[in-house]
Amino acid sequence: MELRVPKIGVNVFVLNEGKLLLGKRKGKRGYGTWSLPGGHFEYGESFTAAAKRELEEETGIKAEALKFVQLINQPLNDSHYVHINFLAKTWHGVPRCMEPNKFSEWRWFDLTNIPANIFIGHKQFFPALLDTISYVDD
Repeated sequence: MELRVPKIGVNVFVLNEGKLLLGKRKGKRGYGTWSLPGGHFEYGESFTAAAKRELEEETGIKAEALKFVQLINQPLNDSHYVHINFLAKTWHGVPRCMEPNKFSEWRWFDLTNIPANIFIGHKQFFPALLDTISYVDD
């Protein structure tokens, strides 16, 4: 019997003058949908180190300080993720497609008008952020 365990994901909300950075996915999961920068937590990392690493690997942006904003437990039909989400409090750089096999572009969206085609794994993040809900156990 295969042992199935939840995966841990880290994601980063990057805001700039009321706009949120989202990337258009190219991978087999969620092709053409928009998502936050982020990825998998790796063995031996702190959550903040993982979030900073993923942000820089995907966008080229370097976060100086992160603030924890959400813990989201997400058992879906085909996967189970626990997401630890952060807000980049201070950061520098210009978003670039550092992993063109995973993202076709990075774009800024008004936080109150994000696109409808959000990656299914991230759909819960935005209402929770706007309502300042830091814990979702679905």
